[in-house]
Amino acid sequence: VQLQASGGGLVQAGGSLRLACTASEHTFSSYAMSWFRQAPGKDPEFVAAIRCSAGSTYCTDSVKDRFTISRDNAKKAVYLQIDSLRPEDTAVYYCVAGVDITTIHQFRGVDYWGQGTQVTVSS
Repeated sequence: VQLQASGGGLVQAGGSLRLACTASEHTFSSYAMSWFRQAPGKDPEFVAAIRCSAGSTYCTDSVKDRFTISRDNAKKAVYLQIDSLRPEDTAVYYCVAGVDITTIHQFRGVDYWGQGTQVTVSS
């Protein structure tokens, strides 16, 4: 599965961005999807995940009030809406795919990594 993220950019604190990730695989709907981010000098961290059927979503506690994950299986796409952006949200954001929703928040649960998209938030 090839994953391509887009939608990043430079925004001011308090602004919003909608990241998108499109997949090459026609079996996209069989994968759980999630987003990770990696800030400069830090390890990648899990941000949000969504089940194959788009019925359930999960966000890490630090962002759950500002981040919304969604997917459109017909378009083979997953999205991350980020509101009330903060400078600490500055990172490269990666979309990833995995077969198990229970482990996709961990590195061991990721089967495919996409190319990241840079989000930079100015204060």
